[in-house]
Amino acid sequence: MAKRVYQVWKGSNKFLFGGRLIFGPDAKSLVVTLLLILVPVVLFCTLVASNLLDEIPDGGSAILVVAIVFTIYVLVLLLCTSARDPGIIPRNSHPPEEEFCYESSASAEAGGRQTPSLQFPRTKEVIVNGYPVRVKYCDTCMLYRPPRCSHCSICNNCVERFDHHCPWVGQCIGMRNYRYFFLFVSSSTLLCIFVFAMSALHIKFLFDDKGNVWKAMRESPISVVLMGYCFISLWFVGGLTGFHLYLIGTNQTTYENFRYRADNRINAYDLGCLKNFLEVFCTKIKPSRNDFHAYVREEPLRPPPRMVPTLEEEADDSGGDRRAKVEDDLEIGDDLLKISQRRNFEVEEIRSRGSESLPRNSSEAELGLGSEPQQPAGIRSETRHSSWGRRSGNLEISTEILAMNSTVTENRNHNTRKEEHQ
Repeated sequence: MAKRVYQVWKGSNKFLFGGRLIFGPDAKSLVVTLLLILVPVVLFCTLVASNLLDEIPDGGSAILVVAIVFTIYVLVLLLCTSARDPGIIPRNSHPPEEEFCYESSASAEAGGRQTPSLQFPRTKEVIVNGYPVRVKYCDTCMLYRPPRCSHCSICNNCVERFDHHCPWVGQCIGMRNYRYFFLFVSSSTLLCIFVFAMSALHIKFLFDDKGNVWKAMRESPISVVLMGYCFISLWFVGGLTGFHLYLIGTNQTTYENFRYRADNRINAYDLGCLKNFLEVFCTKIKPSRNDFHAYVREEPLRPPPRMVPTLEEEADDSGGDRRAKVEDDLEIGDDLLKISQRRNFEVEEIRSRGSESLPRNSSEAELGLGSEPQQPAGIRSETRHSSWGRRSGNLEISTEILAMNSTVTENRNHNTRKEEHQ
């Protein structure tokens, strides 16, 4: 039976109603947040607002209605924040092949040879509003994160325009739920102010009747407790509302503000205060990239990426060519041997010709010794065509002939002197 996407999802999310609602892994903290909202409101409606009906005959019921409606509105915003896709980018089933690059690395097992290995550039630059922005590669999701995207370590997902992971709502805050998160925080601030003000109004009415503030506080201790609770909560939700008003006005996220605050980087996303607010509250929210309720589509098997062949693979692939090359080398070797034997024979023949053509008298011998001997045409021709690295060129042959000429000349001179003495 085919499974649905939420059943095979690799993130840490929790799903309800067949994948129609998505929560973070810490969704249990949502129960605590609900209690922190509902318990004070219930106490206010039952013990404070009901008494204000008698104190304010015309507007007492309006206070009760406002408290109930405003609470429902806050709870709906909380549900929209924590139960929807914050902007999760679907992870790839394989790395992006267009970004493959090969780097050589020495392998000890291969005897120090350079072995190619598949690598990915860890970062690359994209242009946003005319400014270069560096994006990183996510090893978990096997994709290059879009600008302002980050991988949440708690939910184990890459989230577009990642702001932060809020434990009070049990969900990441990103592109698709940031608007609801801000409205939830700001509405909670207004609800705290409303409950605090109405509780203080009740104490004032009791003070007018009793004439003593301590007697008024003992008459309605729940009003005092609610005032203290709302005062403490205002420091939290009120401060958070002010901080996010600053972030929206400068078009930043909480992640960017804490991470890049000390770098003094140029904010490539700042369009001006008015346009920044319009971008958050007046633009259409992009549809989710994931259909968690849909059935899983089976992808066809993909061949592994083609690696650069190693030296051993090249040797195996070119076995036939290598054998043909060896046969050619053997034939060339035989030719070289024949050429070498023929050259040795020709050198001997040249030497014999040189001895026969020596000068017959001393003047010719002196002439031969005083100048460079004239080599026969056969010697020069053969020397010009000599190759294969043998040292039997023109210079060596001429030296041997000169030595033979000098020896014959000395013998002839010695014989001539002996004849003159006789």
